[in-house]
Amino acid sequence: MDDAVSRARGAHRLPAPPSALRGRVVVAAVAAGAFAAAAAAPTLSALGSSDSDGVTPLANAQDASASFALGGDAPTGAPELLPAAHYTDASAEVRKLTDSEQITQAREDREAALAKASQEEASRPKTCLPAHGTFTSGFGARWGTTHYGIDIANSMDTPIYAASDGTVIDAGPASGFGLWVRIQLDDGTIQVYGHMDTFSVTEGQKVKCGQQIAKMGARGQATGVHLHFEVWKNGVTKIDPRPWLAQRGVYV
Repeated sequence: MDDAVSRARGAHRLPAPPSALRGRVVVAAVAAGAFAAAAAAPTLSALGSSDSDGVTPLANAQDASASFALGGDAPTGAPELLPAAHYTDASAEVRKLTDSEQITQAREDREAALAKASQEEASRPKTCLPAHGTFTSGFGARWGTTHYGIDIANSMDTPIYAASDGTVIDAGPASGFGLWVRIQLDDGTIQVYGHMDTFSVTEGQKVKCGQQIAKMGARGQATGVHLHFEVWKNGVTKIDPRPWLAQRGVYV
C-alpha cells in the first residue's frame, strides 16, 4: 500500500531528461551566449571611445549585456548626442546695458536742450531798444527840414543793438550818415541805424533783437556822438519810430 501511495503522489512530475539531451541544451546555451557576446563587441568598443567622439560610455559590462538580453531594448543606430549648454558672457551683457543707458540719456539730454531752446525762443523779446542813452531829438520838422528818425545820445562806442529780428541789407558808408546799417524785417519793414563809429555785421547776415550790430559815433552830418534810428514801413514810408516801438512794448 505504501508503494501505491508513493507512486500516486509522484505521478504529476515529469521524468528527468536523458543525460544526452541535457548535454545538448547546455551546449546550445553556451553557443547562444558566445554569439551574443561576439555581436556586442563592436558596439561596446565604439561606446568605449568617448574621449574622441564625445559619447559617454556605458557604466559597466553588465549594462552592455542588458542591452542585448531577451526582451531588452537594443540600440539602433549611432548614440544620441546631447546639445552643449550655451553660456552668456555677463560682462558683455553689462556693456550692452550701459551702452543702452548712455544712448537713452543722450537722447533725453538732446530733447531737454531742444525743449529749453524752444522755451527761450518763445519767451525772447521780439523788439528791443536800439541803444541806451538820452533821447535828444524826435521825428518831424527840425531846422527848416524834416528829421525822419529819433536820436539817442551817449558816449563814444556805446553798443548799438538790432531793434528787431531781421536780415542786414546794407552795412557801410552812406551819404549824410557817415556809416549806416539797414535791417529788413520779415514783414518788409526796414530799420536804419546811422552815424555809428564802427559796425560788426555784414550784408545778408541774420540778426536777432538785442544783438549788437555797431558802436555809437559821430560820423557824417552829426553834432555829437549819438545813434540816428529810422523806421520805414513796408520798406518805403518813413514813420515815427517812437510810436512803432511803443506798440511793441519798447519806450524811448
